[in-house]
Amino acid sequence: MWTKRTERKLGVAVYSWAGCVRHGLPLCIGDTVHILEECGGWYRGYTVRHRGRRGLFPASYVQLKPCRVETDGPQELITAIEDGVVTEVTQVLREWSEKWKQLFVDRESLEVSSLWKVMHELLDWRRQLLTGTLTQDQTRELRVRVTAKIDWGNRSLRCSGSDPGRQPSPGLESDPPRRADVFTLHRIVSGTGYECPRDRQLGLDLVPRVDGCMVDPDLLSVVALHQVHTQSLETSQGMSIRGTLRKKDTKQAAAHNLHLALRDFGYSTGEDAQLFFSLYDAKRARFVSERFLVEIARDGASNFYNKPANNASTVFTDLGSLEQCSQLYLVVQVLRVGRMLPAESSRRPAVQRFRRPFGCAALNIGDVLCAGRTAEAGPERELTVRLQQAEERDFWQLHELVIRQASKASVISGQGNYGVVLSLRLLQGSLAQLRRDSPLLLKHSAVTRKLGFPDVIMPGDVRNDLYLTLERGEFERGGKSTGKNIEVCVMVVRDEGRVLEECIVSAGGQPGRRLYNSLILYHNNAPRWNETIRLAVPIDSFTGSHLRLEFSHCSSTKEKGEKKLFGFAFACLMDDEGATIRDGTHELCVYKCDDRHKLLNPACYLSLPWHTGLAQEPAGGNHHFTRTGRELVCVQTLLCSTKLTQNIDLLSLLKWKQSPDRIVETLTRMMKLKGEEIVKFLQDVLDSLFSMFSTEDGNSTQHSGLVFQVLVSIFSHLQDSKFEHFRPVVDAYVNGHFAAALVYKGLISCVRHYADQVSVAEKQEPLVKCFRSLEFIFRFVIQSRLLFAQQSGGQNEESFRTDLYSLFNAFNKMLSTSTEAATGTQVAMLHSVPAVFVQLRAVLSDIEIARRLSLMLESLPREAPTIVAQAKLAAMRTVAGSPLFQDQESRRLLLQTACKHLRHHISHGQELRLCTDLLGELLTILQTLQVESGADLHREVEIVSVYLLDTLTRAVLTLESSSPAAGGGQRGRLVAALASLLRLMAPRHYCHLWDEVGDSEQLTHFLLRLMAVFRELVTEQMFPKDWCVLHMTVNKVILNTLTELAIPLRDRFLEGKHFSQQLWLNYLTLSVTFLTQPALQLETFSEVKREKLLQKYQDMRVLMGFQLLSMWSLLGEHKGHFVPALVGPLLEVTLVPETELRRATLPVFYDMMEAEQNAKGCFKQVETELIDKLDILVSENKGDDEYRRLFDTILMERVNSCAPAWREAGVGFVSSVTRLLERLLDYRQVMEGDENRDKRMSCTVNLLNFYKNEINRAEMYQRYIYKLHDLHVSAENYVEAAFALKLHADQLEWSTRVLHADLRFPVQCEWQRKEQLLNLMVDYLDRGKCWEAGIPLLKELAEKHETKIYDYSKLSEVLRTMARFYDQIMTQLRPEPEYFRVGFYGQGFPLFVRNKVFVYRGLEYERIAAFTQRLQTEFPAGRVMTSLAPPEPNLLNADGQWLQICNVRPVSRDVAGLQGIEVPEKIRAYYLVNDIDTFRFDRPVHRGTVDRENEFKTLWLERTTLQTEAPLPGILRWFPVTSSRREMVSPIQHACETVQTANRQLRQLIAQHSAPGAPDNVSPLSMRLQGMIDAAVNGGIANFQEAFFTGDFASQHPELAAHIPTLKALIQEELAILEHGLKVHGDLAPPAVQPLHRRLRQCFQQLRQSAAASCSLPAAADSPGPARLSRHNSHRRSGGGGGDKPSILSTPLPPVPNEKRAPGGAASSSCRSSRSSSSSCSVYGHLVAGDSVEDDSIYSRPSEWADSPGRGSLGSQGSAAGRRHDDYIVMTCGKGDGDGVPDRPPKRASDARSWTESPRLGGRRSQLSDWDPAAPPLPPKPPEKRHTTSVSSVTCNGVYENPPSLPSRFSKKVSAPALSSSGAEREAGTPPPLPPKLPASPAVSVKTRTPSPATVSLPTSDRGSLADSDSPPDFEPPPPPPADGAVSPEQGDGTDCETYKVLDTAQMRAYRQEANYKFFVSPGRICADVAGINERPES
Repeated sequence: MWTKRTERKLGVAVYSWAGCVRHGLPLCIGDTVHILEECGGWYRGYTVRHRGRRGLFPASYVQLKPCRVETDGPQELITAIEDGVVTEVTQVLREWSEKWKQLFVDRESLEVSSLWKVMHELLDWRRQLLTGTLTQDQTRELRVRVTAKIDWGNRSLRCSGSDPGRQPSPGLESDPPRRADVFTLHRIVSGTGYECPRDRQLGLDLVPRVDGCMVDPDLLSVVALHQVHTQSLETSQGMSIRGTLRKKDTKQAAAHNLHLALRDFGYSTGEDAQLFFSLYDAKRARFVSERFLVEIARDGASNFYNKPANNASTVFTDLGSLEQCSQLYLVVQVLRVGRMLPAESSRRPAVQRFRRPFGCAALNIGDVLCAGRTAEAGPERELTVRLQQAEERDFWQLHELVIRQASKASVISGQGNYGVVLSLRLLQGSLAQLRRDSPLLLKHSAVTRKLGFPDVIMPGDVRNDLYLTLERGEFERGGKSTGKNIEVCVMVVRDEGRVLEECIVSAGGQPGRRLYNSLILYHNNAPRWNETIRLAVPIDSFTGSHLRLEFSHCSSTKEKGEKKLFGFAFACLMDDEGATIRDGTHELCVYKCDDRHKLLNPACYLSLPWHTGLAQEPAGGNHHFTRTGRELVCVQTLLCSTKLTQNIDLLSLLKWKQSPDRIVETLTRMMKLKGEEIVKFLQDVLDSLFSMFSTEDGNSTQHSGLVFQVLVSIFSHLQDSKFEHFRPVVDAYVNGHFAAALVYKGLISCVRHYADQVSVAEKQEPLVKCFRSLEFIFRFVIQSRLLFAQQSGGQNEESFRTDLYSLFNAFNKMLSTSTEAATGTQVAMLHSVPAVFVQLRAVLSDIEIARRLSLMLESLPREAPTIVAQAKLAAMRTVAGSPLFQDQESRRLLLQTACKHLRHHISHGQELRLCTDLLGELLTILQTLQVESGADLHREVEIVSVYLLDTLTRAVLTLESSSPAAGGGQRGRLVAALASLLRLMAPRHYCHLWDEVGDSEQLTHFLLRLMAVFRELVTEQMFPKDWCVLHMTVNKVILNTLTELAIPLRDRFLEGKHFSQQLWLNYLTLSVTFLTQPALQLETFSEVKREKLLQKYQDMRVLMGFQLLSMWSLLGEHKGHFVPALVGPLLEVTLVPETELRRATLPVFYDMMEAEQNAKGCFKQVETELIDKLDILVSENKGDDEYRRLFDTILMERVNSCAPAWREAGVGFVSSVTRLLERLLDYRQVMEGDENRDKRMSCTVNLLNFYKNEINRAEMYQRYIYKLHDLHVSAENYVEAAFALKLHADQLEWSTRVLHADLRFPVQCEWQRKEQLLNLMVDYLDRGKCWEAGIPLLKELAEKHETKIYDYSKLSEVLRTMARFYDQIMTQLRPEPEYFRVGFYGQGFPLFVRNKVFVYRGLEYERIAAFTQRLQTEFPAGRVMTSLAPPEPNLLNADGQWLQICNVRPVSRDVAGLQGIEVPEKIRAYYLVNDIDTFRFDRPVHRGTVDRENEFKTLWLERTTLQTEAPLPGILRWFPVTSSRREMVSPIQHACETVQTANRQLRQLIAQHSAPGAPDNVSPLSMRLQGMIDAAVNGGIANFQEAFFTGDFASQHPELAAHIPTLKALIQEELAILEHGLKVHGDLAPPAVQPLHRRLRQCFQQLRQSAAASCSLPAAADSPGPARLSRHNSHRRSGGGGGDKPSILSTPLPPVPNEKRAPGGAASSSCRSSRSSSSSCSVYGHLVAGDSVEDDSIYSRPSEWADSPGRGSLGSQGSAAGRRHDDYIVMTCGKGDGDGVPDRPPKRASDARSWTESPRLGGRRSQLSDWDPAAPPLPPKPPEKRHTTSVSSVTCNGVYENPPSLPSRFSKKVSAPALSSSGAEREAGTPPPLPPKLPASPAVSVKTRTPSPATVSLPTSDRGSLADSDSPPDFEPPPPPPADGAVSPEQGDGTDCETYKVLDTAQMRAYRQEANYKFFVSPGRICADVAGINERPES
């Protein structure tokens, strides 16, 4: 039995499960599941990713996790009980994974790998947090790193792409992922220092954090939430490249420390070594720290300094500000300890150990300090420094020489890896904090202090150090030639002669010693030591102690090695008055002494002067010691003591009772003392001062005023930031040591006196100091009163209160003063007021203090100076955070006072920043009280709302918008405060507010202002887009407020005369604006974000939508007032992709229709507005097909069910809008991408037709006209662009009506706009080479310029243009377009093409192969059908996409004047292929038994005639087929058409060569005559004679017998034309061609004999006989054996024309097109005899044959298709390999016509090696790769053989895309292994001999299907075309074919120059059946 699970309802799948049971829920590893029920070992629930699917899964596959169920029921919220950072990492990884997948699909490999590494890093950190094995410090540090990495990653990934599902904005987001982002992300992982630009975004939201943890917006006020967002933004912007926090640059002093550890010492001194480390400030040229000493033993054991006990590490403390450390150096001084000279060698150790200089190094540590300032503990840096040496006398300044890189210093040479290896690391924080946070690091580290006090002096710091620096000495030689080796021995001696023990510290970390011996400089009487030591003398020993320096000469001889005393010096540590020796340099007197016993009694020399300033004479002494003026020693002292002072004035104050007459002088000097001296003795100083301030009975003394000034001066020092840490010292003194119980009277009196002096005093500085120190003064006043009350039992309470109140009155009077001089004093007073009144809580009640404070603030003038107002607001903010605000009564009183002042300042726009901060503080406190303590805040919120709600609303509307990047600026802060206030307000607060506002008019204005603010919030980008939490919180506040605003609208502004249309309209439109704002469109967000928002906020669109509907339903009869104003807004609501909301809101349109119908009798306004808005909204990506269905279903059902009188109009309206929706949705689907350009054109035409024909909307019609125009221009379809503009021009008249301006045209008259359009159309037609269509436009312009406008200058220009058009028609070469029939079958196509047939006009030079590829690019999922048969019904209803493509030939219209031969071909050619709306294609069909010898007998043609919607060219390059009819063409009719076409073409060719100026090249005429006369290749007339001129045909087909005479007449006409042609050929043929001409005449006689026998013609006199020219005779003749008559094949053939390439000329440029197809070409022809061939003698095809369905049946294509021959044929063509070859008419697949009309089929078949009719056409070769086509294949009797050997220039280069290695065809649409960028076009491969299956398996009938290549043909040659024009080739069975064209000399030369064609034909018959046939003999 299934039981509901109540706990542990969260689990994670640890195994994948396929869900292979009924109702099973498939699981993948890592899926999070919510468990609802359980039964046995099964759970029932759902996964987090797919909440809508619920099912069963085994319990053993899931690992349960502890969780918390926050809400139970259908929408229960289950959250895991785990570390918040772990949960956040999980959510972030899910969201980043979507980005990663998108990058993978986009094939951004570098970004994929980089983001993958970052995600794995987060996974590893998450795993470490979950294991729980880290220490607390490590866990805290890791949490900071994780959150920092997440924030940095979110910020860095916010760009490049966009959210999956999020619509890219124009510009960013739609930009592809930026390369800089790739490198940025890569460098994150690689660790290189590259900073990510701030604007790189990918749509991820900013995470608001406090102390690294995400905040809960429900627990914070909106103001606090805004502040958190601002801080988080600053934090994320301060992230370093590694995801760590970069500290802000602050001016305040921070505790910086440097940790130093010695890792290795790579020098060998041969003796013990001492390494002294210290910090040196090169900028100030002095050492700033003590020295740290590391001692290295003589053996130099490498592990010596790694042992912790040896103190090889230290911490330099109190570095101060890092900005001042840029020139900070670490100085390493190395001394050797041993013999005097290093050359002295002895195995025995030295008797004496002398300290001698060895070397020095300096290292700039600025880089280390800068690297460590970004974190609490910077990275550890290991550095190596080299020691340098100089002369010994310069050792004292060697570090400076090294820093300056002076030449005096040189590096000490040593081993390979020599040097001093150091480890440095910057640490931040106090020493106590460092020891707590990093105990292991500092466990054995010494502390090296700063020389002097730190920047911040802590009260607990106790120091008593005297630093002594031995600077230099000057000594006499003593009669010797060499100097002494002087050593100084330092000691501290008591006056009685005892030497203090352990008081001399040589370096940090070293124990105290009795003596200190300096280093020795060899033979130097003026040594400079520069050694600093610390004297740690006890405080009680300073008095009566002195410093003694003994100077000795150290002998360097091996035997002696002794030290000989020769003098001494001393210095007193304290003078007679108790002042310690002053800081600075002291020149000590050197006294001679050679016996240490004389020094045992210090009294012998203490009476002598110890420094040169005390000596009155240069020389002197006593009977014990003498001195000379030439010997002295300089030392420097620095006192760092918190107990001793060097100031005599301070000592005088402390001992004031000993000198009462000097009190005034002492107090006066005390006010000039520095703070450092005062704070050291603060308690003693205060005791002395208060004892002088009053007598024992509390009366003042004569010095009270001066003492008060000293107190104020001391308190001023304590307010300095340097001594701010001494406030606890003052507190400790007040609470524990202060005992003056009666001083409060005198202090109050002094303060009141100062307050009274404010208005009259000229010098305000003492007053300012007094009121700035008011906090300390009142501290002593209150403590004194408490002490007195404690001692007296509360006596004089009333007197004390009276004094206080009088003091408050003095304060009020002082604050009310308006003089400018008092401003500074007032400011100081206001700064001190909060602290003062908080302290008064010890003696007064909170409410009393609040009253006094309110009175004080009210006493300020309203128009106070700015700084006073600022101080007042700051004081109120401080009071708001004080304990006074915790009491309810005082809080309400202070809140009311604050709100009054805020209202005044905000309404006047004064100090808005401070006002906003104060208001935000107040609202945050109220929110905190409400959340944490649940206090009753009704009255407080009421006060704030009444005072400030309207004021805030006005302020927000008044302020200008600020940059969203900064959080909205001041306006954003005001909005946050307004939202916080509205969030606190409950329904009763709103009711009270409505009552307080006043009358209806004021309430109306207030509501309008509030709604205006809301409208700006949801429409303007107030805050950054990635502040999602703040956006959603503000939206929730707006939603709740709008619910409350509905109440006054319903109760006060709905009924009767109180109805306010303005209010209701604003409310309804605001609701719509709120509902449709981008921040609420959940479907645009990622799945993870959408889930989070739904759980936290629900779908606010649905809530607002139903609120809107409820308000709409209340309107009743007032609904008509909102038509049509609300049609557009409510349409936006219905377009929201939420089904529930759509179903609820769509009936609103029926209400509007009904309301307008009742009011006006129609609903035209609703219809108009709906259609206008629908067009705009759908183009903005709103609406979908589901909406279209719901719109149609719901409204149609409503109209039908209610059955109104206007039902018919309503049904028509709904149907019309539904159709418009269908077209708009189609248009929107193809708005993007170049591959959808043609689709956009189709959809645009559909829309403009709809707007014109169905609803007659002229402005929308024109709008889409220009959209169509722009599409055509971008595609370079200039002719179609002109026809599109014609739609607009036809609507204009030649009138003077003024037309308004728009985006394209200025304000102008109607005739001017029409003229402008016509001129633009003419320009387009000129660029599109459609000059015939431009001439009527020019005529119209000329007529208007001549007869109406009278602008003859323009007229002349128009006429010149017209003349140029006529010239271009006759001179320019224009490619003839091909037309294609395309059927779109299947439900997968868009509605506008689904199951429809279109006729396309191809691009320039585009053939069917290129067209097919282009169409498959546009429809990548479409599969090309291989049959022309009509599709089956099941195919039409299938879900796929099938394309049926074939050529069609245009059927030209009857044009007058084009029937005669005199019409120029250029003129005729245009009308044959332009302005066509009728097209035709044929499909061969065999009827009856097929005669293998002559298949023409049974070959019928199924001719299909198509009628398009409009002629081509038109506004599109394609039009749908509106009608189609089929008819059958008999074989004899086909023969008639074929002969008739051949006659016409030959007649035209003869006319060209007969005309004056005929071309010299007769090659085209020779080729044509040879093909028609010697028709041995295809049988010639023999086929027709055998098939139709027999009695059997007439008897079997009596209905066709009428066509026999026609055919005979056509043959007779052909013979006559041939005879005339031979005559012309004989006249023009050069000698080289005369042999061919004689052969042609012989063949013509034979042909005439044969025709005479069958057609009853008279034989010619020179006829060789009536022998019938049969196909067999032709065969024998071609074989070369047995024939009596000489064959042309036995005549020596002329050589192959020499290939001569000429540079491209004008013809080349005229034929070039940027849009022409790149398909390959193949042509072939005959060679002529001749010894020399000129450049022009190149054979080419007649272009007219491209228009002839039966071309070549009498020429090069004679025999019936499908017949096999024993002769070989070789077909080649090609282009030159030069890069300059222009595009020429490429190959194309012909339509279904007779094989006899396709001579190229053989060539194509030979190229494919085994042609398969099921194969789709080959794609075009890439434009950039051109190759030469040569011999493709050879056939004999249908069997393929190896090609013959040919010259190398004809070798074929086959492009890679056309071949397949296996020979098998790749299945269409197969995607590559990696995710495809776009679906690829189906691949086409070359067929092998084995037939391959069709590309698409379709249900086809036998009739009309395309069989494989082994089947015999089942069709007959096509009939000749109609006489009025030729038709273009058609497609048959998917093969490629080509056209022939007759070219004149100029054209041929141009073609040769452009394409460099080559031709070659081998002996043999040209077999037309080489390319493949439909049927073959079964044998």
